[in-house]
This record gives sequence, C-alpha cells and structure tokens, in this order.
Amino acid sequence: MHPLYLKAAAGGLAVGTLAVAQAQEIEPRAYSNAPLGMNFVIAGYAYTQGAVPFDASLPVKNAQLKTSNAVLAYARVFDVWGQSGKFDAIVPYTGLSGTAEVAGQPFERNVTGFADPRFRLSVNLYGAPALTLREFRDYEQDMIIGASLQVSMPASQYDSSRVVNIGTNRWSFRPEVGISKAVGPWTLEFQAAATLFTDNRDFYGGHTRSQDPIYSLQGHVIYGFRSGVWASLDATTFAGGRTTLNGVRGDDRQQNWRVGGTLAFPVDVRHSIKIYASSGVSARTDNNYDLIGIAWQYRWGGGL
Repeated sequence: MHPLYLKAAAGGLAVGTLAVAQAQEIEPRAYSNAPLGMNFVIAGYAYTQGAVPFDASLPVKNAQLKTSNAVLAYARVFDVWGQSGKFDAIVPYTGLSGTAEVAGQPFERNVTGFADPRFRLSVNLYGAPALTLREFRDYEQDMIIGASLQVSMPASQYDSSRVVNIGTNRWSFRPEVGISKAVGPWTLEFQAAATLFTDNRDFYGGHTRSQDPIYSLQGHVIYGFRSGVWASLDATTFAGGRTTLNGVRGDDRQQNWRVGGTLAFPVDVRHSIKIYASSGVSARTDNNYDLIGIAWQYRWGGGL
C-alpha cells in the first residue's frame, strides 16, 4: 500500500471508540490529523461484564450485568480556520442482562434497545493543519493541541419504574482538551475532560436526581509501525459525580482507575480494523467493569 494511503488510514482510526460509559471512555488518537473531506463510517461490537456501565449515578450494589453493544457511527473531516476539525455521530444498540441490589433487595433486568446517541465536534487548535490528500503526503506530526465537545441526547429506551435502564433520561455535555506529541514512531497523548449532566426528573418513580460533574484524565502511549499498524497502552482516572436525590446528597462520590489497550491495522486503502479492551483497576463506588470490542471502519472522499 502506498505510504500516503497508510498515513491517511492511520489518521482516521481514532473515530468511533465504542466505550459504553461516557465518563470512562478511553480513546487514543482522538486528535490526530486526517485529510480534508474524508468520511468515515464505523460499525462495531463491544461486550462488557461487571457493574453498571451506563448511568454511574445509579444506587445499585453488587451489580453483575452483561451488555452486548452494536454501534454505528459516522465522521467527517473539515477545515476550521486553517486547522482540521471533525464531526462524528454515534448510535449504539444494546442488550443488557444480569442482577444487582437496590436498597439491599436483589433484582434482575433483561432489556434490549437503543442507548443514548452522541454527537461530537472536535477542533485541532494547533499542529494539525487542514490539508488535502495530496498535501497530507508531506505532513509529519509534531505536537497537536485540540479541543472537543461531545453531547449525549436522551433519545433511547427508558422506564422510570426500573432503576437500571439503557437510556439515562438526561442530557450530558463533555468538553475536553487534548495534547498529542510525536517522537519518532512513538506518540504520547494526554486528555482532560469534564462531563456535566442535566437532572433526571423522572427517576425511579418520578423523583428528581441530579449529579455533580465527573472530571477525567486519560493518557496513551502509542507506537506506530511503518505498515500503518499502531498499538496503544491506555489509562484513565475520573472523580466526582456525587448525586442528589430530591435535595438529599448521597455518599457516592466516584474515584476510579481504568487501564486498557488498543490495536489498529489497515486492511486496504479504504478498510481498517480496531481491537480494544479495558478493565477497572479500582473503584470507590463498586462500578468497575471489563470491556472488549472490535470495530470495522470504511473511509471515502477527500480525493481517496
């Protein structure tokens, strides 16, 4: 495969990490550069096992839940004042089953439906100029500084008579800044974000439940091979998210760590595959879970 196409393929693979818990996402190469006008469609599958992976404010204990998540996503690269930007939309479809305890009482849940869709606008502020595919041939990353805003919309399955749902019945907003520094075949990345939530005014029988912001940091050490394959070691920590139910504050502030890994490789000029996994290392509120997933990506446009 021509080196130009390998660079274009590697640049797009950051789109579509399929983590199911927004505040716990681990996404390497989120601010990498890619040619203008390039489009990506991503289809993937992720499996999780452990504690509740959707709404971290839920008052459940001893959760043993399994989810099967199918995801479809679209992204496009465009020019933002001379730097590259990206818009992506993600629509997950999930099956959830398992058991947990609420107020000391066991319950079982088995449900299938759409999870909350997400939309994100990313802008590289420095170090990732807007380039055509031909100009991209001579581009070599040094340092990239970027920012993004992700919005999660409450447009999915939700039943207020149940504690555990696929949907969250509230909006969330996740502003983030990121730095990516390339040193030879290695790339070091650091991202900081805050996830802010609106109130759920129909929580478990019509109660109002609010949640403080969750603040997160993540880091990645990435190695890129000449073949276009890249591998990453990933870690994230997040804290905050204390909840209030009908004006009463809960003792449920989170303080968690997760680690994981990612392997991505181009199949040809238009197709690529990504395999990823992560696991909870520690959790103050007993909401660790394990995740493994695979994603296929198809790219077109931008002169490709």
